Amino acid sequence: MLQGSIAVSMSIYQTLFCFICCHLTSGEKDGDELKRNADVQEIHRRTIFNPVSRVSMPKTIYDHERIIWLGDLNYRINLSYEKTHEFISMKDWNGLFQNDQLKREFKKGHLFDGWTEGVISFPPTYKYKVNSEKYTSDEPKSGRRTPAWCDRILSFGKGMRLQAYRTVDIRLSDHRPVTAVYTSDVEVFCPKKLQRALTFTDAEVEDQFSFEEESTSGIFSF
Repeated sequence: MLQGSIAVSMSIYQTLFCFICCHLTSGEKDGDELKRNADVQEIHRRTIFNPVSRVSMPKTIYDHERIIWLGDLNYRINLSYEKTHEFISMKDWNGLFQNDQLKREFKKGHLFDGWTEGVISFPPTYKYKVNSEKYTSDEPKSGRRTPAWCDRILSFGKGMRLQAYRTVDIRLSDHRPVTAVYTSDVEVFCPKKLQRALTFTDAEVEDQFSFEEESTSGIFSF
């Protein structure tokens, strides 16, 4: 399946937020996690905001103070189909999570350095039978999938506190949606940021308007 992302840049008062929704490379073969790592790096490289602006407006994802990354990240569990179901039958989410690919990539420092995720205390979100509480199972082996936490929500930046992280029992897909609730500190007034904003020159304003006529600033995909 095709991979891609869309990112939104916004501010609440004087604090910059960025939200990235993505679908990374699918597959549960050995080495597929490296393709997903490469997707994340490419999203960082290609997501550009306000490319013609010369004032302190965000140009990249990391120019924002609070960042949320969500979507079908597609990282799998490095266990056999049978062993994974043993953990699921015992509801041993912590034991199963020790074999989660994204957790391992975090630990190795391969990506998402400094990012955080809430404690996973819910069943793997993929792959369910549609309109069922059961995972796809004993169809031909070529068609079955080992359950995994494909659907994730990550955060980056100080001043955010995770209040809830859970899955929702909506059965319209072979995925179960995941939700997260955060509270966040924001700056209502910062004299330094206001002063930088006031440095907009007439030429910079014209450049910005010219660019916005050609594309929608703050939303990018590939």
